[in-house]
Amino acid sequence: MSSRPFAEFLLSIAEGLRVTGKDYSVSRVGIMNVISLAAVAVVALICAGYGGGSPTASEATSVPPATPLEPDTDQVTTAIRSLEDKVKQNPDDFVAYTKLAGYYLQRQRETGSNEYLTLARRAARASLAVLPPEQNFGGLAALAQVEYALHNFAAARDHAMRLIELDPTKSTGFQILGDALIELGEYDGALRALDRLQSLAAETVGTQTRLGKYALLHGRPEDAARYLSEALVLALEQSPPPRETVAWCRWQLGEIAFSVGDYHTAERHYRDALVTFPDYYRALAGLGRGRFARGDLQGAIEHYEHAVRIVPEMTFVAALGDLYKLAGHEKEATAQHTLIEQIARLGRVSGTLYDRQLALFYADHDMKSEEAYQMAVKEYAARRDIYGADAVAWTALKAGRLPQAQAAVHEALKLGTRDARLYYHAGMVARAAGDKASARDYLRRALKLNPQFDPVQAAVARKALAID
Repeated sequence: MSSRPFAEFLLSIAEGLRVTGKDYSVSRVGIMNVISLAAVAVVALICAGYGGGSPTASEATSVPPATPLEPDTDQVTTAIRSLEDKVKQNPDDFVAYTKLAGYYLQRQRETGSNEYLTLARRAARASLAVLPPEQNFGGLAALAQVEYALHNFAAARDHAMRLIELDPTKSTGFQILGDALIELGEYDGALRALDRLQSLAAETVGTQTRLGKYALLHGRPEDAARYLSEALVLALEQSPPPRETVAWCRWQLGEIAFSVGDYHTAERHYRDALVTFPDYYRALAGLGRGRFARGDLQGAIEHYEHAVRIVPEMTFVAALGDLYKLAGHEKEATAQHTLIEQIARLGRVSGTLYDRQLALFYADHDMKSEEAYQMAVKEYAARRDIYGADAVAWTALKAGRLPQAQAAVHEALKLGTRDARLYYHAGMVARAAGDKASARDYLRRALKLNPQFDPVQAAVARKALAID
């Protein structure tokens, strides 16, 4: 499908589409109705079974050297204040509301503060209250992006499908649809959305980053790195280059390198991200992981402390607590672990969901095993991705539910994802089931791929191998 121009695809549907025995040809209902029907058909095909094969990466792209990029914080802040004043004076200015939502989303990406998501959702909804989606594509796109950022993936998917119905020639709907379907575990549909995205917006930052994520999920980290390198080059070619996007690409390259145990390269990418965007919280946390992997416990603590001061994100806080414990700082470790539950409670109030992260934290630390399992199962019922299956497997094992753990492990590994944590969990489940050969195989794969995948759990894996 990706090799055919979308206009040709629409025309082929328009010339002979039949629904419930009725001929919806151009002469019969007019071109606008045909295009609308074709858009509906595209959404149905994406979700139900039409599309090409796996995307492949292009030739390797060298990563440009990092340079500082000027922040636009003052300009964005000024724009936000101006737009806020504008909508106060004219509450029917739907364009201003939509622009506000976009700026709030930008600030959330830059700062990690979920308060901006609350503001963005309010602005997007206000825009749509003034003018409905049929005449307000931008307002609906903003709302879809907000719902995705809030982990309301089903809502983001539904909004994306509506965007495609409204205008199937724009890439926005396919971008959000592909993102949402990946998070919901609907990987075939996500691939078809990527096919459509490539035909509409080939060689863009958004397309290349999404191809990279798909490649990484399917066990192709080398391809993922090439796609992210291409995205980085494309971002730097923009005038001016978007600072957070460039830093995010460099950080993501670091994450890919870390995932395959290349800690030197990972650290270089993290530091490059910080050259681009000093105090970029994602890169600071990544550098913390890298420092521990290279034997620098104190350096790891310092970088995680820096990241947590900026954004007390749950995974950062959990990692810092573990590092404190390894360093013998029991009081500080306990404080961080207590903070995790407080973050989860606040997240529920604000509409940000942390159930998976909290369930995995409980399982890693042998806390509230049955509660963790029930949380993981509840989330997996609505979001059936491989990492949801992994969370069910790990929490089920800790709750003494071995059959459920074994079934979930099978689902977690179905894409061939090369992730040391997935292998580790599979190995521990096999070990509990008495399958020593499989346990040794998975644990060795985990430690060969990424020997320091986790400050605590990697050591558990090594101990289990030594005992067996």
